[in-house]
Amino acid sequence: MKDIRHIHTLGGLKAAGYQPKSVKEELRANLIEKIKRKEAVFPGIYGFDDTVLPDIERAILSRHNILLLGLRGQAKTRIARMLTGLLDEYVPVVAGSELNDDPLAPISRYARELIAEKGDDTPLEWLHRSARYVEKLATPDVSIADLVGDVDPIKAANLRLPYSDERVIHFGLIPRAHRCLFVINELPDLQARIQVSLFNVLQEGDMQIRGFKLRLPLDVEFIFTANPEDYTNRGSIITP
Repeated sequence: MKDIRHIHTLGGLKAAGYQPKSVKEELRANLIEKIKRKEAVFPGIYGFDDTVLPDIERAILSRHNILLLGLRGQAKTRIARMLTGLLDEYVPVVAGSELNDDPLAPISRYARELIAEKGDDTPLEWLHRSARYVEKLATPDVSIADLVGDVDPIKAANLRLPYSDERVIHFGLIPRAHRCLFVINELPDLQARIQVSLFNVLQEGDMQIRGFKLRLPLDVEFIFTANPEDYTNRGSIITP
């Protein structure tokens, strides 16, 4: 697609023929282009040409999330970080959105209300692929609120809203990684109940926060890393 970064309104984006594309579709399309041009997908990674790297490419072509198993020093995190090179260089987002809302497929209340108010004059920003990478080291003290979100009493007080209003939600790392790559390092260290909380977004593609009715249809490419030596020492990857 031609460079349309000079466009700064929703109307201009529509006129340019922009179509929303999922993260997994971006990765897949750009990987296919690199393979056609015979470019190195993982430059500087050696020893995995016939094993790990083809498996990762197949996972991307199949639009799968990825779990990298290996001992320390085997470039798991480095490979994960290099996957940003397969994202589109820039994507449009609704200006001021904390969830990187796609202007033509908004998911947050803020973006939907802004578009309803301003229509084709809704302001846009352009997000570089380097800003579309979120990484979290799994530790036993990581909570569901850290990853998913929770009620923010300070926001409720400042906005004078009841706790039942979805505008008092403080979003966690995963909703803020909408349209991004999200990496969880050392997955076995994540408590079993926290791993279970990821099922909904992994299997159904959406996420629920506490008792709120809203369901966020998140678009995230998950990449997990784990060291098999750690399973018996500190934790495990739950069976499902």
